[in-house]
Amino acid sequence: MSQPFLKIEGLSRHYPDASGKPQTPVFENVHFGIERGEFVCIIGHSGCGKTTILNVLAGLDEASSGVVIMDGREVRGPSLDRGVVFQSHALLPWLTALKNVEFGVRSRWPDWSREQVEQHSAKYLEMVGLKHALHRLPSELSGGMKQRVGIARAFAIQPKMLLLDEPFGALDALTRGTIQDELLSIVQATGQTVFMITHDVDEAILLADKILLMSNGPQARIAEIVEITLPRNRARATMHHDPQYYGIRNHLVDFLVNRSHDYVPLPEPEPV
Repeated sequence: MSQPFLKIEGLSRHYPDASGKPQTPVFENVHFGIERGEFVCIIGHSGCGKTTILNVLAGLDEASSGVVIMDGREVRGPSLDRGVVFQSHALLPWLTALKNVEFGVRSRWPDWSREQVEQHSAKYLEMVGLKHALHRLPSELSGGMKQRVGIARAFAIQPKMLLLDEPFGALDALTRGTIQDELLSIVQATGQTVFMITHDVDEAILLADKILLMSNGPQARIAEIVEITLPRNRARATMHHDPQYYGIRNHLVDFLVNRSHDYVPLPEPEPV
């Protein structure tokens, strides 16, 4: 049986108290897999450890136990194979939009000429609608434009996996919708594998192939994995016309409102 592109087994994370003793785990016994080219969203209430899981996948944090295997290799530390977009844009304020993207591209391909780096970087900024703003500093960009630069920078290094930590959470609804559409278009064109945190149920339905539902922390688990069966050519304006949409949405909302806090994990199987 073939292994998924990304495999997470037995992941848990706890933090020590003042005396150094481990506290109750934030999350524990987390298992899931992501296939190559799949878009996966994870949803759960604050405190269940979503961002910590993403940071472990990025190599920016270490789990207390468990293992993350990507493309046949264990994840240990940061790597350009994984591009990350955070809630805040994390741009270098003294560099233009183009230079911010070039910074990542040059790290990925140090032997490229200046012209190669510039052309490659500009292409990805154009893909997110920033052809007119290549030479603007972050202070001259709106919040949505800054997030576009961050997304372009992550895509430009052509990572094996893209990790998104609520990248649209601070944006107004119109800007958020526009960037969602741009992200969806790029992902479909490139076949990018994506793991994304969101609190927005409709955003998850629009973007994801499957959605991981986490129970409340502490001792949070992956309670359910919901396959999104809507056709892949989704659009925000028409998605709600699909008869499957409300059934999926109601199931997700019901879990978050009524069932996430009462989730009781199944007992571990007895060793054979």
